[in-house]
Amino acid sequence: MRSTFHGLETARRGMFTQQTALQVTGNNIANANTPGYSRQRVNFTQTEPYPAAAMNRPNIPGQMGTGVQAGSIQRVREGFLDTQFRGENNKSGFWSARSESLEKMEDIMNEPSDNGLAKTLDRFWQSLQDLSVNPEDSGARSVVRQRGLAVAETFNYLSNSLSAIQGDLKAQADLTAKEINSLLTQVSNINNQIKEIEPHGYLPNDLYDERDALVDQLSTLVNIKVTKTASGGQASPISEGLYNIELLDPQGNAYAAPVMLLDSSAATPVNAVSIQYNGANNMADTVSVGTTAIDVKDFSGGELKGLLESYGYNDGGTVKGIYPEMLTNLDEMAFEFAGTFNTVQQVGWSLDSIKSGTKTPYTFFDGIGTKAGAAKTIKLHSDMNNLDHIAAATDPFSGDGSNAQKLADVKNINLAFSTGTASLQSYYEGAIGKMAVDAQQAVRMENNSYVLSEAVKQRITSVSGVSLDEEMTNMIQFQHAYNASARNITVIDEMLDKIINGMGVVGR
Repeated sequence: MRSTFHGLETARRGMFTQQTALQVTGNNIANANTPGYSRQRVNFTQTEPYPAAAMNRPNIPGQMGTGVQAGSIQRVREGFLDTQFRGENNKSGFWSARSESLEKMEDIMNEPSDNGLAKTLDRFWQSLQDLSVNPEDSGARSVVRQRGLAVAETFNYLSNSLSAIQGDLKAQADLTAKEINSLLTQVSNINNQIKEIEPHGYLPNDLYDERDALVDQLSTLVNIKVTKTASGGQASPISEGLYNIELLDPQGNAYAAPVMLLDSSAATPVNAVSIQYNGANNMADTVSVGTTAIDVKDFSGGELKGLLESYGYNDGGTVKGIYPEMLTNLDEMAFEFAGTFNTVQQVGWSLDSIKSGTKTPYTFFDGIGTKAGAAKTIKLHSDMNNLDHIAAATDPFSGDGSNAQKLADVKNINLAFSTGTASLQSYYEGAIGKMAVDAQQAVRMENNSYVLSEAVKQRITSVSGVSLDEEMTNMIQFQHAYNASARNITVIDEMLDKIINGMGVVGR
């Protein structure tokens, strides 16, 4: 026979469960604008019915419900969207780093403009043509010297500025490696906290949110794969367990030998990331994850890969990268241009040689002993301190300006560059054109990956974000259910009052 007080317990459970739901709803509303917060919900479950199946069960029409209980408080999260977001976030990090590096390079090269190298060279060629018309004019000679100096200083400025930005990229890459290690350590610490809570049957939803926010941030820096492992004990079936983080290659595949950034089962969970540089040229050689060294060209994507590709790296003895390539182009230009110009200059006759009757091979440009670093070191030779040392004549006549025209025609001479023969102007146009195309591609891909990541982020928000309208609706729903349970208690109380105070009194 069931208890007379059976309905009281059922109503009490209803009140307590609805109260729990109201408290969770209040927490959702309070965190509506908290970054990284995932809305939570109470999983209602029916309590065991009365009576249980047994030989001595009471003879009643059937099992009766005994109420409701809050089975668990679970955050609303969809793992597939998290994985998709981290993949797009990784691409966005790579292209963002590459786009920013190229944008800085474009600012330095400043082409096309009145202050770029192309315009400075054009002014230099024009001054030589003017000199060919008036070879004895000291003013024309002074302009040639000053514009030659401007060419050398422009090469110096471009090389030094690009080298400075390149140094900043190296420092940023090193800081990114430290940031990766910091994020991994924080995730490992949260893993340890979760490992202490989950075995008791609780769901540490706030820790889950904090851990996912860190992993999302990590996915911007390197390409990762997250797997889960049980924390043990009496953990809830819907607990998320501990995170293991594996490094993936640029194509999103696992390496032949798995490379673990975080292994929760290891004695030392975190495998630190570090960058190794070649002692000879200071370019990046490998990126180490713990004891595993990975060539930069094969290293995972993300912001770190974008920074290393911009700074420069060694690939089988060849230096590659955005900034090394442009610096090499400038060095080749300065070396080949200055060397060819000096050759034509030394063949001609200067006013000084014409006056003395003896040809002296004066040098126009200096500081180009080697091709490497030529753009940084090119300068006017001390011979050019005397304007009469400019060789404007082909024959020993002061009025002859034909060699000045030959000097101006250096602009169109095919020079021997590492990529083949080309004129100075066409080679420079090719280098600037490639930079522009690369920059446009980086900006386009950055925008595309940003749009895709934002689209996934919006889907995550639609699933995990707090909707105040929805929470207000839930609050009203839970409030009415709470009031109804309270009213149920009142009704049962009146029934019990009749039994206790009214039964057994006869004849009244």
